[in-house]
Amino acid sequence: METIYQGRRRAIVALGTGMGGLLLGAAARPAWAAWRPDQNVEFVVPAGPGGALDQTGRAMKQFYDESHVPGGKTFLVTNKPGANGKIAFEVLLQRRADPHYLSINSHGYISSYLTGNLDILPHRDLTPIAVIQDEFVVAAVRTESPIQSAADLAERLRKDPASQRIGVATSIGNHIHIGTAKALGAAGVDVRKLVVAPFKSSAESMVALVGGHLDVVAATTPNVIALKKAGKIRVLAVSAGQRLGGQFADVPTWKEQGIDSTFSSAMGIVAAKGISEDQIQFWEDMCRRMSQSPMWEQLAETNQSRPNFMGHRDAARFYEEEYQGMREIVAKLGLLGAGK
Repeated sequence: METIYQGRRRAIVALGTGMGGLLLGAAARPAWAAWRPDQNVEFVVPAGPGGALDQTGRAMKQFYDESHVPGGKTFLVTNKPGANGKIAFEVLLQRRADPHYLSINSHGYISSYLTGNLDILPHRDLTPIAVIQDEFVVAAVRTESPIQSAADLAERLRKDPASQRIGVATSIGNHIHIGTAKALGAAGVDVRKLVVAPFKSSAESMVALVGGHLDVVAATTPNVIALKKAGKIRVLAVSAGQRLGGQFADVPTWKEQGIDSTFSSAMGIVAAKGISEDQIQFWEDMCRRMSQSPMWEQLAETNQSRPNFMGHRDAARFYEEEYQGMREIVAKLGLLGAGK
């Protein structure tokens, strides 16, 4: 399985068929929770424009806008990359008990905390609203690269771990870094000696790859689709337990290439600490409806991510369990920060 722990209870949202009306919430005119936003909402993306995190924020804005929430407050998306997510999370930390600020959580921030690159844990220091999907990590090279497969990449890195410049976004030690290091470590590479460069977004790391400034980019699936379709890059491997579909139907898993490794990252939504139960319920309902909408289902199909909704309480428990599992992986890779 693609999760860190096997046997976890996951609520998989069934994929619908056809596009029909774009957004379920707009058509259904649902009954809203007792609380609704009474001022403008700001979704703070902890990455630059153009990547998967930014895409999630803008998808949620689209769903919110077309849901016609009573009160007509504006939903804004702002990008605050840097400091391994802390710049974005500081916005929410400074607005305790204010339900009008949202951001994104993922395994990346757990691993950044464990590697000592981030000093807060979003699922503890903020309010988990929901988990909305699982993402998979790929490794890609330029089309003209001499590296033809993941096995080829692993062989080169076993001989010289510093021989390939690897780009990740948005930080050293995040889920993309750890998911890739996990696979390379399983292939016998000394991952502590890898040359890894962080970028503000995967859109930027992909540009650097195509421009010849990097040898390899590790990223989640949404970030490589455009350049793969354009024939600019070769995707070497995907971290899923079995082949994906769509644009990734021709991409083998690490396991298919003799490297026993799988990995996925759960993307979720967080709000400020100290908000009320009614406020949590409003945003949980919004996330649930979005995860069931044709728009979100189509986005998941295009990106080959896995819809996976969990509400507030399940999400909080899940991320805490995943913290323990990630700690084992990070420690095994020799990347655990001091005191963690």
